[in-house]
Amino acid sequence: MAAFVALMSICAVSLSAQNNVVSPYSRFGYGVLNDRATSAQRAMGGIGYGMNNGRQINPMNPASYAAIDTLTFLFDMGVDLKSVHLKQADEKGNKLTGGLDYVTMQFPLGKYMGGSVGFLPYSEVGYAFGEEIVNGEEAHQGHGSINELYVGISGKPFKGFTIGANVSYLFGNLINDTYLSTTNSSTTLFERVLEVRDYDLRFGAQYSVNIGSKHRATLGVVYSPGKDFRGKTYGVYYDVTASSNKPDTIGYTHLKGNYSRPATYGIGLNYQWNNRLMAELDFTYQPWRDAKVGTLEGFEATKFDNRWKVNLGLQYMPDPRGSYLKRVRYRVGALYNRDYIMVGDNNVKDIGISFGFGLPTPINRYTKTVVNLGFEYRHRQSSPVKLVTENYFQVTLGINFNELWFWQNKIQ
Repeated sequence: MAAFVALMSICAVSLSAQNNVVSPYSRFGYGVLNDRATSAQRAMGGIGYGMNNGRQINPMNPASYAAIDTLTFLFDMGVDLKSVHLKQADEKGNKLTGGLDYVTMQFPLGKYMGGSVGFLPYSEVGYAFGEEIVNGEEAHQGHGSINELYVGISGKPFKGFTIGANVSYLFGNLINDTYLSTTNSSTTLFERVLEVRDYDLRFGAQYSVNIGSKHRATLGVVYSPGKDFRGKTYGVYYDVTASSNKPDTIGYTHLKGNYSRPATYGIGLNYQWNNRLMAELDFTYQPWRDAKVGTLEGFEATKFDNRWKVNLGLQYMPDPRGSYLKRVRYRVGALYNRDYIMVGDNNVKDIGISFGFGLPTPINRYTKTVVNLGFEYRHRQSSPVKLVTENYFQVTLGINFNELWFWQNKIQ
């Protein structure tokens, strides 16, 4: 138990300290949102609402935890490396970033129940750009993240049907800085800090139907209620060039009642054939247009639009009992995302394609480890006016430990 707590603490510190996003669009709202997908799911376009594979953790739908058998313990950890290419008019920029992405665990809680715990990124901010103004220059920088620690449980009340829920603790800081440098060599800093200390709920259900002996279809749904953010936000003014450089708080407000996030609705249809082929189509909707976002003196107001997203993914394993290459899981996927962020009257949209491999690496008779290697290309741009164009290539590496702990301990 002590080792488990220590591991979770290290992961929490690592996720909070790093910054894996490079996007000028993350300046707006709560930054770039993440959708709880693991490395295996990202290689399939980010699907997950209908997945209920007992050998792969699926935090996107908590109803999937009950699919685990009573002898298995799962541990999944992912890291990523991202190359970002930015372009606006004739200006270009490149950035390399990466680090620890997520840590999840799943375990049985009886014959018809399963549980899961883990750390996931909720949203991230990372940008730096500048522009000339009258009698000086203005520079903008931002960093930070909101992270999620979740505990989930799932049960199977009757054959083919599972339900589940996640209870999450959201924590982290989003920091947005504006530097004003004048021609007389004076520099001032306006800093806005958004501190989130909140909880979140996520509910899911899945219903599976066997069609003959080789076909299975699963319908999955998820729902997360909208609510006010809890925490605080404040603005701080610094005279960077002054000798004392003492901060001066210029605005302060609680998040509750002023900042909120909308409900999340998700539905997915999953099809499996003979434990070899899996395909899924997911749809997500979030009515961000009705969400509240407060303002502070010295910072411009932000407006949102409704977000919707479509994900499509496929996985194929030629022969579960064949040679090594036939036991490799081959994955491909695509997505389209109409984001919640608006820049003026422009929506932000991104499309992506991905592929990857699930590489089996047997360690011993009790462990069946799969190395999940994924590659993803994403293109993000505003519309109808094309502002900053973002293209990024991402490599994701996940290690999924499938350990027969309970069987091993019983024998010993």
